[in-house]
Amino acid sequence: MDVNLHLAQEPAADALLSRSPLAALVGMLLDQQVPMEWAFAGPHTIAQRMGREDLDAHEIAEQDPEAFAELLARKPAVHRYPGSMAGRVQNLCRYLVEQYDGRAEAVWEDAGSGRELVKRLGELPGFGKQKAQIFLALLGKQLGVRPAGWREAAGEYGAEGSYRSAADITGPESLARVRAHKQEAKAAAKRAKGG
Repeated sequence: MDVNLHLAQEPAADALLSRSPLAALVGMLLDQQVPMEWAFAGPHTIAQRMGREDLDAHEIAEQDPEAFAELLARKPAVHRYPGSMAGRVQNLCRYLVEQYDGRAEAVWEDAGSGRELVKRLGELPGFGKQKAQIFLALLGKQLGVRPAGWREAAGEYGAEGSYRSAADITGPESLARVRAHKQEAKAAAKRAKGG
């Protein structure tokens, strides 16, 4: 991938996300219940702790589950829930090994349409509809992966000029705008519930 992602807001972590499709997928998987930058810095932390420059799906899939969970739990932890997330990362990597020979980019390389691609992403362990749509929007907006109908398949996350998700972060200013959007959405949901 010849891109410059800025999701971790940390040069070494962003460099890994930019060159490694697997790192980008793992970062997206970790992006829940923690700040976005923490989640997307996770792949770099995992690689460092494994003594590697890059992540390898085969290697992660074959790790002893307890040892891999310990690796994610070391301080500073990779995630607020390192044990369960270690299992999810390994499940994702096992699936990629079984279905795509360990090549994360194979998930999207030959997708014939946005609908097909969002379906493939949604089939990944740990990816539901929303995560699949956000990652599809990231692929389209920042990584140049644009099968026919990708914006429509990405739903609101595919909208041009929006600041809704990781797909829209290109630096500190856009991160602040995405964060503000999320806070407003939470407040609106709270108001709707009468809270």
